[in-house]
Amino acid sequence: MNEAVPTTSLRLSSRRRKRALISLTPLIDVVFILLVFLMLASSFLDWRAIALDAPVKTGAVASSQHVVVVEIRPEGLLLETEPVSIETLALRVDERLATTPMPVFIKPTAGVPLQRTVEVLDRLTVAGVSDLTLIREPETD
Repeated sequence: MNEAVPTTSLRLSSRRRKRALISLTPLIDVVFILLVFLMLASSFLDWRAIALDAPVKTGAVASSQHVVVVEIRPEGLLLETEPVSIETLALRVDERLATTPMPVFIKPTAGVPLQRTVEVLDRLTVAGVSDLTLIREPETD
């Protein structure tokens, strides 16, 4: 019952090589380095600064004829008491500032989204208005 083991099976088993293990650690390191590089090199937001003067707390505004007031309401914009669109706002403000330079007061009312206020400020800044002041409604007690 002693059977001879075929010699071909011994040769195959001795010739089998061990597979080389490929380490994924260097690949993961390279991917993380690329990720950090792309995050630091990219800019996802358009950062622009709008210079605003902090409102001075006084009893009353010094003569309302010497300022331009733009009121931002949920239903639209008011330049003084005249309704205007955002497209014509800069043109109308430029017309008023052409004769006498004066400050422009931006007054958002309750219920106006902040983005809408920033759009108005940005539109006036691009139009060349430099004396912008953001005011708020007085608190009612």
